[in-house]
Amino acid sequence: MRVLVVGGGGREHALCWKIAASPLCDKLFCAPGNAGIAREAECVPIAAEDLDAQVGFAKDNAIDFVVVGPEAPLVAGLVDRLADAGIKAFGPSAAAAMLEGSKGFVKDLCAKYGMPTADFGRFVDARSAKSFVREAGAPIVIKADGLAAGKGVVVAATLSEAEAAIDAMMVEGRFGAAGATLVVEEFLDGEEASFFALVDGETALPLASAQDHKRVGEGETGPNTGGMGAYSPAPVMNPGMEARVMAEIIEPTVKAMKTEGQPYKGVLYAGLMITEDGPQLIEFNVRFGDPECQVLMPRLKSDLLPALVASADGVLANMDLRWRDETAMTVVLAARGYPGAYQKGSEIRGLAAAGALEGVTVFHAGTRVGPRPGRTTRSWPTAAGCSASPRPRPASPRPAPAPTRRSS
Repeated sequence: MRVLVVGGGGREHALCWKIAASPLCDKLFCAPGNAGIAREAECVPIAAEDLDAQVGFAKDNAIDFVVVGPEAPLVAGLVDRLADAGIKAFGPSAAAAMLEGSKGFVKDLCAKYGMPTADFGRFVDARSAKSFVREAGAPIVIKADGLAAGKGVVVAATLSEAEAAIDAMMVEGRFGAAGATLVVEEFLDGEEASFFALVDGETALPLASAQDHKRVGEGETGPNTGGMGAYSPAPVMNPGMEARVMAEIIEPTVKAMKTEGQPYKGVLYAGLMITEDGPQLIEFNVRFGDPECQVLMPRLKSDLLPALVASADGVLANMDLRWRDETAMTVVLAARGYPGAYQKGSEIRGLAAAGALEGVTVFHAGTRVGPRPGRTTRSWPTAAGCSASPRPRPASPRPAPAPTRRSS
């Protein structure tokens, strides 16, 4: 198969790393890719959001299968465009991608079909949102309704923080159109976890769990980011809890989307809070997480590519996947200033040495290769981010530390 992966982050590097190992893959492209992905695939300088160019490249290069990594082109309808061109793709339609494209859509779906989630309100003006916050009290969670690159959520400890977040999103327009509508929801106390399943429109095949850490600073301090690190599996997601998540959240959502006339295909990523009463849905994502994908792929023993094709073809009922029991972990190296206005063009040193360590794989996000100052024959990677994911190794005989309690 001739395969195209769309995207250029750490998630896409992990996907390319896994797909390149498949005997079904004859030629692998990635658009736009990055300096690390170039070792796995032929990189093509096409932005992930440039739907016309992505479809045109797939047609001109006889691509058999497209794997769409980021959420933005999925919400914009890249899979629909590829289908219209007769090209098979992994990922949801634009209508189904509303599971991530609108947090309000998800909350309304949960209310209608009974999936467990926090109590909430939806607002299109700041005054009403602030009135709701004052009545509900703090702590409370403020969310931009649309896509905000994983940064449009504020867990406000006080009413003043909540009102400032509402003003930033709705008055100052910090997230543009994504913050024109807000979801304000109940603060949940518990252990946060992520759970992934492949879906073919009717059948859901459970994958694995992970936990990421979003705040930029040590000790869970500072603003939320797209993710500063992750590990898999999440200790709180034991077999019994995984069964509950499938029965109470994943499978009802798949049925609900089919009933609504928006059948879901692709990977369904459930952001969860495991409370004293059981799992509660925080949000859905319609793609492999970043950096969660960097810890899922090393744990997957099976060939990924046939499972992705089975999702697109609607035959997941016939699939089975095998996973390593060992733990994988990734830590993100981010440019100074992230997630705000961060420095660009910073040099990353020591990647070859890090990649040579036993059990370590370096995944790149937003890197490029540039000339070393004063020289013309050597180059080095510059980056927005880079993560190192240890390949799974046997668990330590020492007892694992108690899981951190997190809230959202």
